[in-house]
Amino acid sequence: MPHELDQILISSSQPDFEKRLGDLRRKKAPRGRFPGYDSPESISVLEILRDVGERGDNAIRDYTKKYDDADLEPDEFRVSSRDLEKAHKQIDEELLKSIRQAIENVKRYQKEIFIGKERACTGGTAIKYNPIKRIGICVPGAAAPLPSTVIMTAVPAIVAGVKPKNIIVVSPPRYKSNPQDKGTIHPVTLAVCHELGIKEVYRIGGAQAVAALASEKSSIPKVDKIVGPGNLWVQTAKKMVSQDYVAIDSIAGPSEVLIIANDKANPAWVAADMLSQAEHASDSTAIVLTDSETFAKQTLEELKKQLRELSRAEQAKQSLLALGAIVVLNGMTEVIDLANDLAVEHLQIQCGNESREIAEKIENAGAIFIGDYTPVAVGDYWAGPSHTLPTEMRAKFSSALTSNDFIKSISIIEYDKEKLTACADDIVRLAETEGLDAHAKSVKIRQTK
Repeated sequence: MPHELDQILISSSQPDFEKRLGDLRRKKAPRGRFPGYDSPESISVLEILRDVGERGDNAIRDYTKKYDDADLEPDEFRVSSRDLEKAHKQIDEELLKSIRQAIENVKRYQKEIFIGKERACTGGTAIKYNPIKRIGICVPGAAAPLPSTVIMTAVPAIVAGVKPKNIIVVSPPRYKSNPQDKGTIHPVTLAVCHELGIKEVYRIGGAQAVAALASEKSSIPKVDKIVGPGNLWVQTAKKMVSQDYVAIDSIAGPSEVLIIANDKANPAWVAADMLSQAEHASDSTAIVLTDSETFAKQTLEELKKQLRELSRAEQAKQSLLALGAIVVLNGMTEVIDLANDLAVEHLQIQCGNESREIAEKIENAGAIFIGDYTPVAVGDYWAGPSHTLPTEMRAKFSSALTSNDFIKSISIIEYDKEKLTACADDIVRLAETEGLDAHAKSVKIRQTK
């Protein structure tokens, strides 16, 4: 009897293969969590941004009550130092040990890749780097805690030289929780903030939180850059404020994984990796590309089996039906070409001894996970690179969040009299060609005795 998941198998042996592959490409074209500027969502977000810009805390209070069902006065937005300390003291010791090691792993990696040191260049020039002064971090968590987001965004900033006192965390108050927890941020998230020395944590979320971080109207300090994931409303607001008011990391779309596998891979493990992304949300992507029809069918059977065992089985199934695929192509060259075209957030390679060789040929991916023993969870929580990654084909032109995203460079130019004299005629000639006489004169006047 046919199973509904059978439809996600796309094989070059099927007569409608090209059409189905084309459909997959179209589905993966940037859907974006940023709707059109004239969409109802964008209009709503723009109204929120304007309202917060005009009414400040009062607008934030109203939207927090409306969207998060939390009735907070402005002086209740900020989590108290006492509550941060309390959360840290009450955290499970083994969990705290794991958090501390994860922080150290991220610090080590971010220090190793950091480029932000002043250095002299040739020709009387140099470059100087300074950390961005104030950072805002959006941490989802109204339904479930995401302390890893704090680690993966705040630690790179701290390595870059951003002072913890200048890191502002916003996170929506909980609503799907016990009545006594309603309107609070999960204590694990607060404990991580305290561990990192972050003092300013606000229980607000959505577009109103982004508006607060980008505006000088509210009691929440305006920041210079906003990073972190969020839903459509958060991403739309980030996009809008980035035009004029602050910098942002990227527009984060739904979670994605693409797995390159051959007949050396374990079908059960590959199926588990697909489901680990599919369970995120119904708009998450889980794709396998392979050159083995036998392996593809084995993986499909494992998917059916493991899906029955999931607590979020229905959500994962809908995700697979909407954006999941197991694609059989004619050889690994076609696999690699399609993987580079899809340019996904997480790209796993499980091809035995060929895995590293294939990884060398990948040009577009947020992060590459090489080998059978490197599931995405290793990167999400532990290894060191940030899990804040480009999605929806943006890996073709953008990169993972790193410590280098929290610095800005200043060009330095220093000429003495002899050096200016040597090139004065050329500079004057170029300035006069552009009709900028004052530019030319600023050089000529220094040549007179």
